Amino acid sequence: MASATAGPPPQAPAEPATRGRRPQAPGTRHRTRRVPGWAWALPPVAALGLSFLYPLVLVAKQSLSPDSGGHSFAAYTQVFHEDSFRKALWNTVWIATASTAGCLVLGFALALVIAFVPFPGGKALSRFIDVFLAFPSFLITLALLFVYGTVGMANGLWTDATGAAHGPVAFLQTPWGVLLAEVTYFTPFVMRPLLAAFSQVDTAQVEAASSLGARAPRIVRQIILPEALPSLAAGGSLVLVLCLNEFGIVLFTGAKGVTTLPMLVYSKAILDGDYPGACAVAMVAVVLSVALYALYRAAAARALGGGRRARA
Repeated sequence: MASATAGPPPQAPAEPATRGRRPQAPGTRHRTRRVPGWAWALPPVAALGLSFLYPLVLVAKQSLSPDSGGHSFAAYTQVFHEDSFRKALWNTVWIATASTAGCLVLGFALALVIAFVPFPGGKALSRFIDVFLAFPSFLITLALLFVYGTVGMANGLWTDATGAAHGPVAFLQTPWGVLLAEVTYFTPFVMRPLLAAFSQVDTAQVEAASSLGARAPRIVRQIILPEALPSLAAGGSLVLVLCLNEFGIVLFTGAKGVTTLPMLVYSKAILDGDYPGACAVAMVAVVLSVALYALYRAAAARALGGGRRARA
């Protein structure tokens, strides 16, 4: 009987070397270290602090540092007692508010026509609005001066036809001229978000309402306007802040007696050399801008909430 020779016993497969590694439980994955969220926020916060917050702190510090030395509120006290400051504050508020209202009404009407009324050149006009947003404000003011200025086209046609020494059009050098220039320049800032919102409106609802006999005002009020309210709020808040701090339009119109807070800052700093007073007026302008912006956003949020509840 032949004896069977047994070979060496089978060996288990060698386990990978785990020297220096912590053993993991079965079914778990290796976790990589992630960068904390606050670390990603540091670069933009640092850039914002250097470009905006630090200069703002310097302006606030200068407003509290009179030429006589030390720190006091003397610059604010002197500014608040000046008639020029009160007039500039009033001009700034009413021109910015009226310009925003005009831009909202005109921008909504023009955006409705471009979005829902087919006409030749509608797409080209919509694209021109994007280009218009890149124009500087003084360029639009110069264009208005060429048309409605003292020696503009309107007065030139009048003097050529009547032989008069000067024309009757002189409103551009008044507060109404500043208002016209700001509405002309800032209306596209309202139209752009409105056109984007109107492109998302379901045209089937408009066609169904029209087929059921609804007139255009009712369609606008019940279908289109609720969809446009967020865009109106966004565009209006942007225009309000820009109008509050507009400098170029007021300067280039040359309106006599129309002094706004930015113009007052310029005159105190450059013409009078009163840097503490200029910084005090600048801080008032900052507080006013933030306050009116917050008030507008609160009113817009309340209107949006009421619109949603009504539709619900």
